[in-house]
Amino acid sequence: MLSLTSVNWESASTQPVKQNQTIAAIDVGTNSLHMVIVRIEPILSSFTIIAREKETVRLGDRDLETGELKPEIIKQAITCLNRFQQLSQTFAVNSIIAVATSAVREAPNGRDFLQRVETEIGLSVDLISGQEEARRIYLGVLSVMELQNQPHMIIDIGGGSTELILCNADESLRLTSTKIGAVRLSTELVNSDPISELEFHYLQAYVRGMIERSIEEIQKNLLVEDSPKFIGTSGTIETLAIVHAKEKLGFVPAILNGYQLTVTDISELVQRLRKMNVIERTAIPGMPERRAEVILAGAVILLEVMNMLRVETVTVCERALREGVIVDWMLKHGYIHSKLQFQSTIRQRSVLQIAKKYQINLEHSDRIADFALTLFDQTIGKLHNWGVEERKLLWAAALLHNCGYYVSHSSHHKHSYYLIRHSDLLGYNETEIEIIANIARYHRKSPPKKKHDNYRNLLHKEHRQMVNQLSAILRLAVALDRRQIGAISQIECEYLANNREFIISIFPSIKGDKCDLELWSLDYKKGIFEEEFGLKLLVKLLE
Repeated sequence: MLSLTSVNWESASTQPVKQNQTIAAIDVGTNSLHMVIVRIEPILSSFTIIAREKETVRLGDRDLETGELKPEIIKQAITCLNRFQQLSQTFAVNSIIAVATSAVREAPNGRDFLQRVETEIGLSVDLISGQEEARRIYLGVLSVMELQNQPHMIIDIGGGSTELILCNADESLRLTSTKIGAVRLSTELVNSDPISELEFHYLQAYVRGMIERSIEEIQKNLLVEDSPKFIGTSGTIETLAIVHAKEKLGFVPAILNGYQLTVTDISELVQRLRKMNVIERTAIPGMPERRAEVILAGAVILLEVMNMLRVETVTVCERALREGVIVDWMLKHGYIHSKLQFQSTIRQRSVLQIAKKYQINLEHSDRIADFALTLFDQTIGKLHNWGVEERKLLWAAALLHNCGYYVSHSSHHKHSYYLIRHSDLLGYNETEIEIIANIARYHRKSPPKKKHDNYRNLLHKEHRQMVNQLSAILRLAVALDRRQIGAISQIECEYLANNREFIISIFPSIKGDKCDLELWSLDYKKGIFEEEFGLKLLVKLLE
């Protein structure tokens, strides 16, 4: 089971007790300077993001003759870093880890800039290589997406470089970094606005030529039978996803993790962007003003890579280098035993973080999750045909079904939907979070109805059926721990197809306990279950 007790974290009894820490990670990038502040949670081997900051500084806009960082941009960057440092102090951070990438790496005065930062504001910034940047991007992706030990390809399009990574949940199989980025190409290769036909075709050819070696490195490490998923991170890809979502869906999902763009989507966006000037691109809904200046070059990189790798879809990941810096720190300081351990429990840790945030009674919710999964397992192929992934969604809904009590006891099931829907559940995509929230929403009171706004958010018939059936199972699981004392130790299910009868045999934890309240609750809640599955529910108390 995926219950709390069966998640294989390192226990406090076998590992030294780690103290809570607040850590800031700063990415001194070619296009922007970013900072993320997180609270490390030792027991969960995880972290919670508590603040984000970003400023577009454009360190990559270097002197074209000398390649040096410009004095006015250096001044702006130091002012920004000083502000980041002061902000981090308001959160009482224990450590600040700052890294610099492509623009500073390549500028002749890059190290002088870092020395000035340390001298003037007392902040030490590590200069990391392209391969090290790729490694930490990989760690950042591991912290939010389940790779399930299958090969994945990751692309991170930065301002000055593009990282291509081949990996699985346990290791990075190939790390590559190429000197093409959205700012670099826009500065060096694009002089017309809108871009001329000649410059556009040269931009495409230049990208293909520069990225070819990295593509070959990735491809020669793939097995013939591999069908790796393609993941995209950072500003260019997130912006393309936001623009696409606004146009196709009419809104931007609260969580972009898992949002998908096809190669056709990217091709159509590139063809539109190339015909626009920067003012017209800025007017596109969802397009940040400074991003509009460099988005075409970034989109061309993505499109050419997808074509060369022959991939049809890119899946968005909202975490990258900054979060990878945090994971790397946790690995080095013993907060995570291994990358595989960290990767294998993303969803469980995320659910438990939300449970902790909303002060859920985990002992009670864990019993309900066990009952729900037992009912699920004993009815596969009889009452339903859902599989492993749906089972995980049921587990999450069961753990979080009562989080609405944090807002109010009255209509807490509706509050549960809202809190789950708008929580940062890592490892799940937008559709999965909607399903989890709906299952939790319908653990009590009325069954799912078409007039409910939250139910209408489920766009596919299969997803509505999933919510109907799994919420009906969750209702019974809730009834089985009605007194919240663990009165029932186990259950056994039997389905009599000929009579359309479903029998639940329950075993009391304490001999002689008649479990009257649990039996009453089952009888009260069984109607929706019976209607959903078209059967009659009978309950037996076995002493």
